[in-house]
Amino acid sequence: MQILSPNEFLSKAENTPVVDVRSPAEYTEGHIPEAVNIALFSNEERAEIGTIYKQQGRTEAIERGLDIIGPKMSRFVKEAQALAGNGELLVHCWRGGMRSESMAWLFERVGIRCFTLKGGYKAYRNLLLEEFASIPNLIVLEGFTGSGKTEIIQELARQGEQILDLEGLANHRGSVFGGVGQGDQPTTQQFQNILLAALRKLDKEKRIWVEGESKSIGHVFLPDPFWKAMNQARIIEIEVPVEQRVKRVVKDYGQLERSRMTDAIMSLHKRLGEQRTNLILDLYQNNELEQVAELLLSYYDKAYRYSRDKYKKSYASIDLSGKDIREDAVKLVKKANELKL
Repeated sequence: MQILSPNEFLSKAENTPVVDVRSPAEYTEGHIPEAVNIALFSNEERAEIGTIYKQQGRTEAIERGLDIIGPKMSRFVKEAQALAGNGELLVHCWRGGMRSESMAWLFERVGIRCFTLKGGYKAYRNLLLEEFASIPNLIVLEGFTGSGKTEIIQELARQGEQILDLEGLANHRGSVFGGVGQGDQPTTQQFQNILLAALRKLDKEKRIWVEGESKSIGHVFLPDPFWKAMNQARIIEIEVPVEQRVKRVVKDYGQLERSRMTDAIMSLHKRLGEQRTNLILDLYQNNELEQVAELLLSYYDKAYRYSRDKYKKSYASIDLSGKDIREDAVKLVKKANELKL
């Protein structure tokens, strides 16, 4: 059994299966992407052992743990053998202690070479915070709602630029309407873990584009160091004619489930006021979607200006047509080159 640092562990995970031996609840809350859960204890068993440890002591907790594990050992081995195609496995628990050491010992008894994570999942999460604190060539693409930032970010990737698609990873398009038609979001921990995996595939020595977002995207939150890095990064704000923004909002949201869209509009009533909310709802029910978009954009534009002026220190601007995403992305790359970003 060999103990690896978090960096070494993640590098080896590119071609070696990862086994997470924590409880199913711990795994569900957040895990290293692609890791497979072979839980040493169920959620209930883990709680029981924790209680014994506190009330009776370490020896009694270990003895109870052995009683629980014994009947499961054969299943653990079979699951591990099915995963270890190259004869190796990476194994981790919460702190890199007894759970991962025990499972690695068991797997090695049947010829599987094992590597454990020093400090466990907790150390992995600390590494995550460290990596997001240092992204020297980050460019944040800002712009009013409906400017096509997400589409441009995706087009930049097609043109060979490095991107982090925050909304894609969060499964949410931002704003109270962003979750309509998108399905479930990951937990905050898992979103951050997936984001780290995406970041580690990129070259930090080259520029990385990211769409401007608030600290939360739907129900998930950006890592604090990354949010800070975004606010200190170089910013390019795209300016698109309002008529194009209206068209894009209607295209993106006009055909979504009407009951959920109605609920989303109603959720803004404290900010919009009762009179304006009722006006928007009436227009929406009458299918006056462009007028709905215009009124909502008026609200979101004010919120965007407030956030921009509060958090963003300086930024460059570029006028885009909003009609041809490929052409707009080309112009944006040219602008970045001119700014030597």
